[in-house]
Amino acid sequence: MKFKNNIVFAVCCLALPVFTVAQKATTRKPNIVFIYVDDLGYGDVGCYGAQQVKTPNVDRLAAGGVKFTDAHCSASTCTPSRFAILTGSYAFRNNAAILPGDAPLIVNPEQQTLPGLLKQAGYTTAVIGKWHLGLGTGHPNWNDSINPGPREVGFDYSFIIPATPDRVPTVFVEDHHVARLDRHDPIEVNYDRRIGNDPTGLDDDGQQLKMKADSQHSGTIVNGVSRIGYMKGGRNAYWKDEDFANVLTNKALHFIAANKRKPFFLYFATPNIHVPRMPNTRFVGATKMGARGDAIAEMDWITGQVLQQLKKLHLINNTLIIFSSDNGPVLDDGYADKAEALISGHLPAGPYKGGKYSAYEGGTRIPFITYWPGTIKPGVNKAMISQVDLFSSLAALTGAKIAVGAAPDSYNFLPSILGKSQQGRKTMIEEAFTMCYRQGDWKYIAPATKIPPAWLANKRGPTGLQSTPQLYNLKTDPGEQHNLAQIFLQKTKELAVALTRTVNKSY
Repeated sequence: MKFKNNIVFAVCCLALPVFTVAQKATTRKPNIVFIYVDDLGYGDVGCYGAQQVKTPNVDRLAAGGVKFTDAHCSASTCTPSRFAILTGSYAFRNNAAILPGDAPLIVNPEQQTLPGLLKQAGYTTAVIGKWHLGLGTGHPNWNDSINPGPREVGFDYSFIIPATPDRVPTVFVEDHHVARLDRHDPIEVNYDRRIGNDPTGLDDDGQQLKMKADSQHSGTIVNGVSRIGYMKGGRNAYWKDEDFANVLTNKALHFIAANKRKPFFLYFATPNIHVPRMPNTRFVGATKMGARGDAIAEMDWITGQVLQQLKKLHLINNTLIIFSSDNGPVLDDGYADKAEALISGHLPAGPYKGGKYSAYEGGTRIPFITYWPGTIKPGVNKAMISQVDLFSSLAALTGAKIAVGAAPDSYNFLPSILGKSQQGRKTMIEEAFTMCYRQGDWKYIAPATKIPPAWLANKRGPTGLQSTPQLYNLKTDPGEQHNLAQIFLQKTKELAVALTRTVNKSY
């Protein structure tokens, strides 16, 4: 009997390591998918109040995850917001601004980045979609290897739009090379003077353009759309705007499938709903709001495709999905696509004032949803957080170690992201064409010290740029209608000093 018991004991001991290995295999680090939408406002999706456009897939994320109501991108324009996410540093520390399509890479390859951090933690990383952080060391040779770029700052794979859909070059770059480039038709790009013989928006005789544009967007015409800047050559590599959703989504789905057996980080930066808004034909007419509304519907479909892929591959329960936008909304952003005329009572920024480019809340208060079935506790979270905090929060999630001096402005709010806390920031900086400082419900907007760009006209909405300080209490005045700076002089001075101290802080 004793011999028999010893055999049973021995078998159990042999089986124990196998069980332990199997247990470890089922508790691997979670995948992370960040769906980063372009120019999507707080009120542009159903779960944040939109009624003129249906967004069932985004709404599904919100219903099963955490919907934040006081979450912010770090700036009211695209390049600075993207820089802050990938570096954990406010963009003003690097003087990052909206870049032309031939700008050098503004992320230092020597510094620790979010994708680099996750690579160190065992993740395979990819960026697919809009980049707009510069490439090369300045005026890259589009016909050769283009670096440094995403690969040099932590991404294992990249398939990107170099800048924005309304800027040249109008080509995709896959890893270090322009996709589908014909070497016999080399690309040349210039932002200072016209090059080549292709027509521009200013030459149009009514036969070339699919939509009219302002003078800023009247450079070289590609696919019936005049762009910012000039280019010649590379015709075989030109993108077709209407195919963005198919091309980029397929790349994202392929990356997910190819890496299903190991943890991955996908930064999926969809160009929707940035101008020129040219959704695929199957989404044209999806709303009564014209191209902008239809582009939102297309964006929701893209989100649904990612969800379906994760479910199909049985990855959904081990994947953290983050959904957000790079800045607030804009209607007329240079192209005559009738976004203003067809607004139909829709409120792109919800109850907030301003939008893209603006120092008001509509400029940086954006949809922010986290979703992870079985792990995240669903609900609404009122915590004040910034996208710059994703760096430290995802480091905590994955056990990755932040390097000394890296991510100086990022804080760990992982419990809030997972729906287990309502704790957020006590103070926060927001960047526009001036600087803003939040302290609880108080918001201070510094006087503008620089002349805004000539193209930033009133048609793009209120900017908040004034020569005098502004102070608002967002609890009693979320629409920022009543400037209290001259009433609460001490509070105005206190926040002005705090802003200056934070901006000038060295690390």
